[in-house]
Formats: sequence, structure tokens, C-alpha cells
Amino acid sequence: MSSSVPVLKRALVSGVVLAAAIAVVGSVIGYLVAGTPGVISAIAGAGIAMVFLGITSLSIIIATRYEMVVFFAIVMGAWLLKFVIFLVLIFVLRDQPLINTQVLFLSLVVAVLGTLVVDVVVIAKSRMPYVSDVSLPGEQSEGPEGR
Repeated sequence: MSSSVPVLKRALVSGVVLAAAIAVVGSVIGYLVAGTPGVISAIAGAGIAMVFLGITSLSIIIATRYEMVVFFAIVMGAWLLKFVIFLVLIFVLRDQPLINTQVLFLSLVVAVLGTLVVDVVVIAKSRMPYVSDVSLPGEQSEGPEGR
């Protein structure tokens, strides 16, 4: 039986690279648009997106060790945690003098769309079977009767 952990680790590493690129490019654009608050906002947006990507990947990596009900509980709990963190961050950051809300918003949008693209590319390039525990005709069965 193959594992999705290597695929998730590749997605996480690719997400880190993407977040770093967004932080650099966003900082340059943010500086040109809004000065220092633009730089801070772009870095904050890329950092927030990276934390959320990390929470998703780590929750799935941890959840794969458990049965299906616990798996979905962990993944849904991580989703709810991200939602609460997002709301808290938005309410805290919106009134900060060193935050440009437009740059923060755009860097978050670019990071979210970028991580979706990264996830699709990583998963599309992975060689994961769509189903597990299935023996095709002519293959040796790995079940109890095939041992």
C-alpha cells in the first residue's frame, strides 16, 4: 500500500518555495506601492499562507495514521482552526498602522491561488494509485489468501 506522505511533503516544500517567492516579489511591489507598510504586508500575507499550507499538510500527514473517522475529524479540526486563526488575524491586522490592507489581501490571494496550482501540479505528477487494496487480473494478490 503506498503512502501520500511523500506527496504531501513535496507539496509542503513547493509551498515554502512559492511563499518565499511571493514574499520577495510582493515586498518589491509592496514597497513601490506603499513603502515599508507594503513590504511588511506582503511578507505577512506570504507568511500567513505558508502557515495555513503547513497546517493542512501536517494535519493530513498526522491523520493518515488513524482510521477514516479520526482522519476526517483531524482534517476538519485543522480546517476550523485555520478559519478561526484567519478571522483573528484579519481583525487584529486590519487596524495596524504598518499594514497596507490592499497589499496584504493581494499577497494572500496570490499565495492561495499559487498553492492551489502547486498542489495540483505535485499531485498530478505523483504516481499515486486512485484506489488501494485492489488486485488486477493476472497480478499476485497480497491479501491473506495470496500469501
